[in-house]
Amino acid sequence: MYRYIVFDVETPNRYNDRMSAIGISVVEDGSITEEFFTYVDPETHFDQFNTMLTGISPETVKGSPTFPELWDRIEGIMSSGILAAHNAVFDLGVLKKCLQGYGISWKSSVKYCCTVQMGRKLLPGMSHKLDVMCSHYGISLDHHKADSDSHACAEILLNYFKAGAAENEHIRTFRLDQ
Repeated sequence: MYRYIVFDVETPNRYNDRMSAIGISVVEDGSITEEFFTYVDPETHFDQFNTMLTGISPETVKGSPTFPELWDRIEGIMSSGILAAHNAVFDLGVLKKCLQGYGISWKSSVKYCCTVQMGRKLLPGMSHKLDVMCSHYGISLDHHKADSDSHACAEILLNYFKAGAAENEHIRTFRLDQ
């Protein structure tokens, strides 16, 4: 089994070009082996909608690392496996915009899998929203909290593999340099 770096980000506003929190759950050998969470100082304004949705405000992130400070801590983890997320293109897009916005060079592309895309193939005919999938599998979820969302996504991924999902069929490439 590959090593998966399952992550979820929360954003401070509608531009989705900064993060206000990140959760990471590492999946290897059929289980979650490591978890990480932090708030992130986005160094920008918060929209009321995002604060209401996530519970994260300027006061919440005060004293938290900025993205470049965070990246120094997590780049090794993010480079150590296949990235995975629920609706991965969103989370990868935020990551890409943060890297570009701060002028941080990383990779030109990354391998990833998306649990929404996987679910549509493996369980057609049902909703693949995170809360619906968690209810389906009996996974605890505190929705729109990055640590809970990344953990739940990792549990969903593990359920898909236990049900026989072929890893190679679900791996895609996301361009970071365009």
